Amino acid sequence: MILSRELAESEELARLAPWAQLSSTSVGRAHPEPPHPWRTHFQRDRARIIHSRAFRRLESKTQVFLNGSGDHLRTRLTHTMEVASITRAIATALRLNADLAETIALAHDLGHPPVGHAGEEMLASLMKDHGGFEHNSQSLRIVSLIESKFPDIPGLNLSWEVLEGLRKHDRALHRPGSPTSPPESFPQPSLEAQIANLADEIAYSSHDIEDGLDHGLISVQQLDSLEIWQLASHRVLSQFPTISGELAVRYTVRTLIDWQVEQLVSHTASRIAAANPSSPDDIRRLPERIAASPPDVRRMAADLRRFLYANLYHHPTVAALNAHGCSLIQQLFNHFLTHPDQLGPGATSRIPSHGLHRTVCDYLSGFTDRFLADSAATLQTP
Repeated sequence: MILSRELAESEELARLAPWAQLSSTSVGRAHPEPPHPWRTHFQRDRARIIHSRAFRRLESKTQVFLNGSGDHLRTRLTHTMEVASITRAIATALRLNADLAETIALAHDLGHPPVGHAGEEMLASLMKDHGGFEHNSQSLRIVSLIESKFPDIPGLNLSWEVLEGLRKHDRALHRPGSPTSPPESFPQPSLEAQIANLADEIAYSSHDIEDGLDHGLISVQQLDSLEIWQLASHRVLSQFPTISGELAVRYTVRTLIDWQVEQLVSHTASRIAAANPSSPDDIRRLPERIAASPPDVRRMAADLRRFLYANLYHHPTVAALNAHGCSLIQQLFNHFLTHPDQLGPGATSRIPSHGLHRTVCDYLSGFTDRFLADSAATLQTP
């Protein structure tokens, strides 16, 4: 027997917490579509993201190290998949809508340009007088405008709740009216969106340790100065006293993730119990985000991020590669401003409505690391 959408929605109602965002109460899409016979709104959104060209390009975009630097180093795609996995685990534990939470996680980095955060900073500098650039906003542009999946509407036409989750830095989130809810502006996003954001921080800080160690840019001796690493190492050694070498590192990173997830789930559950919400909109109306780790865990995690910025992300080896990539972005940006006829046909068609600078920025931000290098080499070829 086929599991119908109606039955799937009724199972959500019975299984999920009152503060979870139900598929059946979604605001819907900017361009209405007939409901699917057996998939919920958020399941369809997840598939649209996975099948998008922007998602596939993440395979060849920098996480910390340029794509191709090593067989086991993470790319923006593998990072995204790890964030989605952690997000779904947290959502399931808190009885949230795991389909929605995972979908937000899968889409959260679609707007990242080549060369990672350094590339984002370069595009932000080049666009400072033309509306700026920020990868979360670019993710929204991709799913709402740039991706082309339908003959009559732009973008992926995702549900409002997924788009809400991508508006990471918006201070007020306006929701249009629907048959199930009136128009309203909220200070906070859904709890599913909040945990996707926190899962991203847990994933990149923990996994970047492993990549930095594999590449020899940081050492275990340096990590031993961090309280959060000491705690994870102690847990590992108390369970496996003879563990050592590369296996010890990998299991310590695993333990670091597990412990942070445990702390986030338990502390958030306590905060939910104290707030006693009766609907997902009660979560949205709170003055501050309810998803959080305990203060001491947040402090230790912040120390870890500061360590990574000082010793890994700004390491001379990484910085030199990033600087070269950023110079290529700048070169191509200026080239396309004077040769807009060399933009792709899809990009060219947006120049009249979005302006030349924004169109060039959209075009370049979609480049992979490899295509960036190839495009720059083509320009230099006589």
